[in-house]
Amino acid sequence: MTVNADIKPGLEQMKDWRRQIHQHPELGFEEFSTSQLVAERLQEWGYEVHTGIAVTGVVGVLRWGEAPGPRLGLRADMDALPIQEATGLPWASQVAGKMHACGHDGHTAILLGVADVMARRHREQGLPGSGTLTLIFQPAEELGGGGGAQRMLEEGLFERFPCDALFALHNFPGMPVGQLCFRPGAFMASSDAAKLTFIGKGGHGALPQLAQDPTLPAAATVLALQSIVGRNVDPNLVSVISVGRMQAGTSANVIPNTAELELTIRTLDPEVRNTLERRIRTLARSQAEAFDCQCDIDYQRGYPVLMNDPDTTQLAIDTARELFGDDRVEAPTAPLTGSEDCAYFLEQVPGCYFLVGNGDNGHEAGARLGPCSLHNPHYDFNDDCMEAAATFLVSLISRYFSRHTPLEE
Repeated sequence: MTVNADIKPGLEQMKDWRRQIHQHPELGFEEFSTSQLVAERLQEWGYEVHTGIAVTGVVGVLRWGEAPGPRLGLRADMDALPIQEATGLPWASQVAGKMHACGHDGHTAILLGVADVMARRHREQGLPGSGTLTLIFQPAEELGGGGGAQRMLEEGLFERFPCDALFALHNFPGMPVGQLCFRPGAFMASSDAAKLTFIGKGGHGALPQLAQDPTLPAAATVLALQSIVGRNVDPNLVSVISVGRMQAGTSANVIPNTAELELTIRTLDPEVRNTLERRIRTLARSQAEAFDCQCDIDYQRGYPVLMNDPDTTQLAIDTARELFGDDRVEAPTAPLTGSEDCAYFLEQVPGCYFLVGNGDNGHEAGARLGPCSLHNPHYDFNDDCMEAAATFLVSLISRYFSRHTPLEE
């Protein structure tokens, strides 16, 4: 692997930041200590720093040259999850019931490392031409239903800090450490939720003919939902409907008044997203009517499909291959049915969201905890992937600004 000479001296500092953040996890819109750490470092390095965006969001801006130039944004998320950590590692969470189980501590540390390098280059040798580098440290990615990205946009993020392109990363367990994975177009799924409440008339379990049993349409709907994916959606287009919660009644001999289902709905196609909602509504109400019940539907749209801009993504792929060689780059990688609120940013600005391999969850200290996924109490971000990620981002910044002429204002 090619090593960026500017990155290597800062790797231990990046590791220290990461583990400090890991020990003090904060949930969405509560990242006060994390955002303070970020803001202090950016101020120390000479960035124009803006805090309090979407409560705890931080934006650092570095400008150079006299004429308006290209404007590039990089984004990292900062929030933790409400999970009790079980790693037993020396840097494990010190806050009960909260942990960085998705690696946002690592993402923040990587972007800080990149910020340090770019500021040093600016001070010591100057940056060529003119340009603006905007670093977005986002809160509340894990909240769902809009989260920190949407709130930052509502508070005028790109009106205040215009970007012509945006890059963001996420670590991914199970891929070799430092491998980079890219996909133009639809990369991550939309994430919607629905609560279906079937309303009948309760009664004695021994006298069902005197009741209107809402468990029947609920049960029929669980099975019928899978016909939507199987029969209403092109098999070549990925979509998922999963029932995560079923609840009805409190006693074996009582027919309840209501039965509830809660669903998660995912797809990689915006038009299919509309089809899924329409068919879920029709199917649930039809099943309720068939069993002489009613159905109340609370349908909530969450994160949109994450769409990578083809040209911006190709620039990232070319940069990665030049740095690391073809065997360290996977492009196009397979799409994911997980969701990510960076999708809101990429609806506004062309960009590329990519993955960095996190390895097999092994650690340099403590026992190997074995493979596990994100959002697992045994997960830990692999510090060994930071060198590749930061080296790539610094190289990508240089390549982006060298290839783009200043915009005409």
